Amino acid sequence: MPEKKSSSKFINWNVLFVLVIILFVLTFFLRSFFIHTKEISFNYFKNELLLQQKVERINILNKQRVYVFLKHSKTQKKISVDRYQPDYYFEIGSIDFFEVELKQIQNNLPEKNKIIQTYTNDTYGWLDILSWLIPLVMVYFFWSFWRRVANASKSGGLGIFDFGKSKPHEYNFQNNIQKITFKDVAGYEEAKQEIMEVIQFLKTPNVYKSLGAKIPKGILLLGPPGTGKTHMAKAVAGEANVPFFSLSGSEFVELFVGVGAARVRDLFMKAKERAPSIVFIDEIDSIGRVRSAAASFQVNDERESTLNQLLSEMDGFDVNTNVIVIAASNRPDILDSALLRPGRFDRHVYLDLPNKNEREAIFKVHSQCFVLDPTIKHEELAALTPGFSGADIANACNEAALIAARNKKKKVELNDFQEALERIVIGPEKKSKIISQSEKKIIATHESGHAIVANQLKQMYRINKISIIPRGKTLGSTFIQFKEQEIFTLSQLLDLICVLLSGKASEEVLLNECSSGSVDDLEKATLQAYQLIINYGLNKELGSVSFNLLLQNQTNFQKPYSESTAALIDYEVRKIIKKEYERALNILIEKKQLLQFISYELLKNEVLQRDELLQIFNQRASED
Repeated sequence: MPEKKSSSKFINWNVLFVLVIILFVLTFFLRSFFIHTKEISFNYFKNELLLQQKVERINILNKQRVYVFLKHSKTQKKISVDRYQPDYYFEIGSIDFFEVELKQIQNNLPEKNKIIQTYTNDTYGWLDILSWLIPLVMVYFFWSFWRRVANASKSGGLGIFDFGKSKPHEYNFQNNIQKITFKDVAGYEEAKQEIMEVIQFLKTPNVYKSLGAKIPKGILLLGPPGTGKTHMAKAVAGEANVPFFSLSGSEFVELFVGVGAARVRDLFMKAKERAPSIVFIDEIDSIGRVRSAAASFQVNDERESTLNQLLSEMDGFDVNTNVIVIAASNRPDILDSALLRPGRFDRHVYLDLPNKNEREAIFKVHSQCFVLDPTIKHEELAALTPGFSGADIANACNEAALIAARNKKKKVELNDFQEALERIVIGPEKKSKIISQSEKKIIATHESGHAIVANQLKQMYRINKISIIPRGKTLGSTFIQFKEQEIFTLSQLLDLICVLLSGKASEEVLLNECSSGSVDDLEKATLQAYQLIINYGLNKELGSVSFNLLLQNQTNFQKPYSESTAALIDYEVRKIIKKEYERALNILIEKKQLLQFISYELLKNEVLQRDELLQIFNQRASED
């Protein structure tokens, strides 16, 4: 309530100031608004008025304008107690010339007809008004800006002299029944166990200090985007039941020199005052990048000075302060080595993409607020989402609910989840996109080839659906579910290349020519062949060598191998591509009737689900 009164009072002062200015301007020009004086030339004044003896008096204003008052004029109006409205006025260029001319004319007139000549200096011109009005306005606006800054500083914001102060988001979960705990973080049991020791230290520090153990100074959460690093940090604060200061690394760096370092000092000072507490710095790579020699030639590097201050604060902690720093980054390869060493970030916790069991637990957490069909099994949803992060799963649940609501359903069904996953992975359907019948035939043939070869090579794949309905940037799609594994053999990688090339091979088998629709498959197959040789060292001709790290760390545009080796790599890639293309071609030639049947059914129905495909494959296998 007091803040609202202050805001209302400030607005009234603004309105009052504007009203005073408007009133002043209206008052000053009120006279000119009501006075209607006709402008004439000097010759007209001389010949028609002065020589005709019609002028009673003149008034010279600021030596620039002459007001003419006629004798016994009926049009004269009183504009004040003793002042009348002039009848005419005219401008003069030089007061000396005008006085000489007037004197000559006056000498030729009788004494009784000579006019009265007066001078007036009006000090309320535009320039005079602005000379004192502008400073007044500047003083007022400076005063109002100062009041705004003072109010912001009092209400917890940053004042005009508070550039060096940090403004972290503080979460105090001690009296909050909605605090985040490890129960709200699904999966990542190993990461929780790694962090639990730090939480126990914050809860019962004397147990550890009695044995001489020191508090860990920092925990670095690493992992791909969307794996829940920020959520995990909040759960740590909720479990430990201590104040939690959160801000992004980019908030330390400003345009002004020294602001970042000052904010680091201020942040850790606040954390020490509220100890035991946790400081969480998200996206620490924005200030923790590797310091290079090139930056030393700059006059001042704000990011580097901020990093230096952060290193100093972490290494200068008193062991009894009970302050822990948690940082998160998805780019550990670019972090400075001084930041990663023990004594600063003692624990490195890696949050990888969740496995099937962890995805099932994440689905259970995110689907609690949705009305799900009872037939939906979280285990099945987890099997449909290999490679999904926690954020991806949350997005999939929300998309499924939106699709169900769009179709006026009362519950979210399994097909809604399937549509949501397809929408996320490939893109939304584009049924309105006009495709000719001949193009549809090519697309159906292409996707049928992928399905047949993937079904033939069963060691890695599970076909869920094929479709010729355009989605996103694709005109057709084959939904193949890969088996979850960390290590791939040479035969499995070659099978993957064979499946990628099977679409183009099916066009050659059934249509006797290939189209441009295979370009995406060719790019992926070529990349996979290069990875097989350059990274994995699985080629017999080149031997067990890997150039992956050399390619990543190269500082120039030269390749980390000779021209002869590059030529050999290119030759082996072409040989692999050719061999796997011929293998796909042979499979499809053998299954040509099946290829024709599936492409016909796909062209007729546009979509074939897994059950329909299995029925076709089993029927053809029994006939063979």
